Amino acid sequence: MSYHALDDWWWPYLFILVAGWLATDVWRVLGVYLAGRLATDSEWLVLARTVATALAAGVVGNLVVFPGGALAATPLAVRIGAVAMGFGAYLVSGRRIIAGIAACEAMLMGYLLLIG
Repeated sequence: MSYHALDDWWWPYLFILVAGWLATDVWRVLGVYLAGRLATDSEWLVLARTVATALAAGVVGNLVVFPGGALAATPLAVRIGAVAMGFGAYLVSGRRIIAGIAACEAMLMGYLLLIG
């Protein structure tokens, strides 16, 4: 069975829904099942956390250096400054993620309001 198997309007949506579910939720359930059996300080869990953190850092770095949409109109120095300000706010606030996000957003919106 393929994406173009049926001519009904609903078929592509059902295909994407089922294929997306099979590709992600099965692994999530398996991960929850297996993670319950691991000690929080096990080497496998430390490795998983390290890989997840590296992937998130790579995505953020990619968005800062090669942005799309409206963010592409802002200079690189402003984007890097916003990330640095957000990280500083995160540390100063006692590692509250919302404070870092708010500071970064405030700097970007402030730049857009002053220039735009």
